[in-house]
Amino acid sequence: MSQKYEASIEYAQNQDQLDTLYPFRERFLFPQHNGKDVSYFCGNSLGLQPKSVSYLMQKELEDWARHGVEGHFRAANPWFSYHHIFAERLAKIVGANKEEVVAMNTLTVNLHLLMLSFYRPEGKRYKIIMEAGAFPSDQYAIETQVRMYGYDPNDAIIELSPAPGKHIIEEEDIIHAIEEAGESLAVVIMGGVNYYTGQLFDMSRITKAGHKVGAYVGFDLAHAVGNVPLHLHDWSVDFACWCSYKYLNSGPGGVGGAYVNEHHGNNPKLFRLAGWWGNDEKTRFKMAKGFHPQQGAASWQMSNAPVFNMVAHNASLDIFDKAGMDELISKSERMTGYLEYLLKQIKHLPFEIITPADKARRGCQLSLLFVDRGKEVFEKLAENGVIADWREPNVIRIAPVPLYNTFEDCFRFYEILMSIA
Repeated sequence: MSQKYEASIEYAQNQDQLDTLYPFRERFLFPQHNGKDVSYFCGNSLGLQPKSVSYLMQKELEDWARHGVEGHFRAANPWFSYHHIFAERLAKIVGANKEEVVAMNTLTVNLHLLMLSFYRPEGKRYKIIMEAGAFPSDQYAIETQVRMYGYDPNDAIIELSPAPGKHIIEEEDIIHAIEEAGESLAVVIMGGVNYYTGQLFDMSRITKAGHKVGAYVGFDLAHAVGNVPLHLHDWSVDFACWCSYKYLNSGPGGVGGAYVNEHHGNNPKLFRLAGWWGNDEKTRFKMAKGFHPQQGAASWQMSNAPVFNMVAHNASLDIFDKAGMDELISKSERMTGYLEYLLKQIKHLPFEIITPADKARRGCQLSLLFVDRGKEVFEKLAENGVIADWREPNVIRIAPVPLYNTFEDCFRFYEILMSIA
């Protein structure tokens, strides 16, 4: 049964009154516009700051002042094992066992580290499949990985594009490309959600297809983590990585994360770059030669945890844990559906929604492709206290994030667009 929406402020406010997640909005700090909170639709680029960050940061500073180096073991959250406090909460968000995830480094660093383990070209198996127009850092990383082994990216990288006249890549075309590459395919590496269109890929189906031809399958989850349902372990995904500053609200340049399926993470023979913090914790301080990887994804760590960088991550994951992913996704689907309904009432502005209409093929992002006037509309939104995201050449991305956006935010967005002559 389809949801019935109404283009009225009364309807929007009533939905907010019924929303059990509405109080979580009070846990975040909003930029101001003319003395009022902005309507913030840019969580797919940088999430808002949890109010608890400053308190938690001060506690870490106090522990540093009080304990000095002994804070590694005496701090309230001992720095020696600091990364452990994230594992269980991250595992819930990405659908994994806690030993399969680790908070470390930043996204592109983690992508390179994982590719060094899973992209081991040999003989005729050397090709990589990825989506065309992936986020630039992914394109750069994959290109350099290929060049490192002496291959020409134009030959070794198979880029998947939408069919002519289309904006999204059909799942059948992805599966066909994987089957066609066959024994030449070493790795499939896709974005879980395409940053530009907001398309959510069928990660389970892609993983099965990749494994069927003998390839490893991994995902960049930058726009998926904290946004869409993830079941990495059940899908048998080989590896994944993500950032934490978008939907996970962990601050600019916040610590990234990685997932490695237990089958690989518990295999000490699988190549990985060795670092002190990835070594078995029981023998770490013996300072002996010979790397002995600890169990799980944590063995891909290079250095000790950047504690102050991780404080915001701790604050945000606590909010996620209290809200629950099932509830967040349910609200996301309703609110994104409402915003889509409102946008379809607008006939005088030259745009189309290029994000899939099927809720199973998207998260909370909607991408509006403008024929013209796009930058003008974007600037009008900013003048009226709406923070959205402009992507060249002609797309406005908006993300009604369930933790802090409201149905009234969506209606106000619609009202402003309707007012543009």
